[in-house]
Amino acid sequence: MNGPEIHLEVDPELRLFVAHERRNGRTVVITDGASTLGHVVESLGVPLTEAGQLLVDGRPVPVSHIPGAGEIVEVRAVARPQRIEGAPLRFLLDVHLGTLARRLRLLGVDAAYESADIGDPALAALSAREQRVLLSRDRGLLRRREIWAGAYIYSDRPDDQLRDVLERFAPVLAPWSRCTACNGQLAEADKDSVSGQLEHGTQRSYDVFAQCVECGRVYWRGAHHAHLEKIVAGAVDEFGDASDQAGPLL
Repeated sequence: MNGPEIHLEVDPELRLFVAHERRNGRTVVITDGASTLGHVVESLGVPLTEAGQLLVDGRPVPVSHIPGAGEIVEVRAVARPQRIEGAPLRFLLDVHLGTLARRLRLLGVDAAYESADIGDPALAALSAREQRVLLSRDRGLLRRREIWAGAYIYSDRPDDQLRDVLERFAPVLAPWSRCTACNGQLAEADKDSVSGQLEHGTQRSYDVFAQCVECGRVYWRGAHHAHLEKIVAGAVDEFGDASDQAGPLL
């Protein structure tokens, strides 16, 4: 770029995306005089999914604004909770976020997940087709124009990832209402109707069952229930009472 100079600063939350020399406050950026502010921000490494309000000389401007010489630009982080308009809140997770997908489903959050790597173009197209918020740690994927909406997952730790998504989007929680394997809805199941899928010890030890209406998988309060209950209880305690939307195994 060889054109007007602007002075740009990004919020501390966004500084991990920019070069080290731009992480300590306001720096000079040389633009080409034709590119939009949105393009300039992305060229510095910040996905627009993570950019909230853009301020020029203290006033809000759209991403289509063409920066002029001497302008002071501030790039704010997305305000939380972030509201997604135009469709029910639903998520799509990339191949690297399987644990997060299962935990969101455990809480009753609609979370589609591809266990095989179908490629960035296919993921972006699926996000647009089904109007799902694409969650990823891949900055390049989040810069694809065709995605409907997206969000960067800042941590590589599942506990922190779950807390980040719940804080950012404030989805309605409905624990134990979704299949953690396929994302389908769970319904109460009569013990006799699912007995053919149970080992003898399970039939003898448990009486409360749920079954996925999509894939037929059967659920009960087995050996791992205490660990899952801890995840559910922590999320509900921090992000809201979900007892009215409880699933069949609560």
